[in-house]
Amino acid sequence: MSDINKLQDLGPRWYVAHTFSGYEQNVKKSLEKIVENRGLGNLIFDIKIPIETVITKDGDKEKVSEHRIFPCYVYIKMTMNDDTWHAVRNITGVTGFVGPGSKPTPLSPAEVEKLHIEEPVTAVRLAFDVNDEVEVVSGLFEGFTAIVQSISDDMKTVSILMKRGRRDMVAEIDAKDLKLINKN
Repeated sequence: MSDINKLQDLGPRWYVAHTFSGYEQNVKKSLEKIVENRGLGNLIFDIKIPIETVITKDGDKEKVSEHRIFPCYVYIKMTMNDDTWHAVRNITGVTGFVGPGSKPTPLSPAEVEKLHIEEPVTAVRLAFDVNDEVEVVSGLFEGFTAIVQSISDDMKTVSILMKRGRRDMVAEIDAKDLKLINKN
């Protein structure tokens, strides 16, 4: 009995296929086509490329972008056997499975949860960071420029330092009321 046949007893589990850089989408599409053409839907259940949706806020503008969390990896929920192993391994762009030697190693449920494979990840980022120069675009201090001193953990409020005549003034401002001053 081969090592791969021993893995078949585990039932559907998540496995990680390593790919060439930039081939993740091609591998996913090719595998989906193979599943459809060969009728492997009862053995290969899901194919994921974990992505993080990043929302960058700058004043009232939001820019949404997606980034691969783990470039060069495709996650496949499947029952491992000789047919599924060969189907995945022979796709152009796949260099192999993650695991010691040629033995694919399934992810544990804790690893699946920690790697955010089954649920999408969304991150909110501000266009500015601590020590950046910003402009207040609305509210009581509209039109003033300031230096970012700190950003709250929830990224909703920002502590800024404004120059007001001879005195410096610290204020807490909503992040949506601030805009990064472009540095050229």
